[in-house]
Amino acid sequence: MQMEQLQKDMIAAMKAKDKPRKEAISSLVSAVKKAAIDAGCRDDIKEDMVDQVILKELKTVKEQIDTCPAEREDLKAEYQFRYDVIQEYAPSLMSEEEIRNFIMEKFADIVAQKNKGMIMKNVMPELKGKADGKLINQVVAKLCES
Repeated sequence: MQMEQLQKDMIAAMKAKDKPRKEAISSLVSAVKKAAIDAGCRDDIKEDMVDQVILKELKTVKEQIDTCPAEREDLKAEYQFRYDVIQEYAPSLMSEEEIRNFIMEKFADIVAQKNKGMIMKNVMPELKGKADGKLINQVVAKLCES
């Protein structure tokens, strides 16, 4: 995802007077800018950094939905709307089968040792931002069992 595209969509939401959507996109833009400043690349924001921030924000909103009290339907609906908007910008993640194939193709020698820590140490940098960490962990655990 390009930072410019996020900003264009935010401006479009402002012009359409769609305040909830504008706020959701605005929070994404702010999070990306903060991450860029922290990384020391304020002017040249890379696409993979934007994707990582979007995935992080998506996870945060998902946690908000999960921890929201059941009697607060208004809050839950707001969080769900925000989640849906952020989901539009999130990069598509690898499936369980794709992760398994990737690991077996590139790290077959390490998998043969059945050392979960060693496998995770090698696989995580390769799949960062491309697949969900929990799913990777589950796939690696299954590979170590068999």
